[in-house]
Amino acid sequence: MKPVIKPIENQYSDAIVDLILSIQQKEFNVPITIEDQPDLLNISNFYYAGGGGFWGAFINDELVGTIALIKFADNAAAIRKMFVKKEFRGKEFSIAQKLLDTLIEYCKENKIDDLYLGTISILEAALRFYEKNHFVEIQKEELPNAFPWMAPDHVFRHLNLKK
Repeated sequence: MKPVIKPIENQYSDAIVDLILSIQQKEFNVPITIEDQPDLLNISNFYYAGGGGFWGAFINDELVGTIALIKFADNAAAIRKMFVKKEFRGKEFSIAQKLLDTLIEYCKENKIDDLYLGTISILEAALRFYEKNHFVEIQKEELPNAFPWMAPDHVFRHLNLKK
């Protein structure tokens, strides 16, 4: 069962919403709703229009993971919506790594040198994953002014792709 990573847009909105809300609400008890995330209902305009993207990982045509990129400056972007269904996490499938590698490859091809992300401390495995991938912790004050941060986020990471 090898995951297929491909760009996805609005036609996958229902599957994306189901996957992400289930992980946020049921698994991690994050008090967030679809109303708090209108971007998920308009992926084409929110992610692609500004030069970003949205990718899905599929196993047997089932959406099992997502990652998104919001380009907010000429050479800077934010990672968003990095989620992998519980049953498909870990080294056996390496879905998170494949999603991140796809996003980084896109950044290199599109001259995006700085990647940023915001998350919450409860997502410990995610934080370890980003650390393993050379993201360094930064303070909120160090974020670029245009960074599209979300209210629940209080842990921030940065990766310079030029190094």
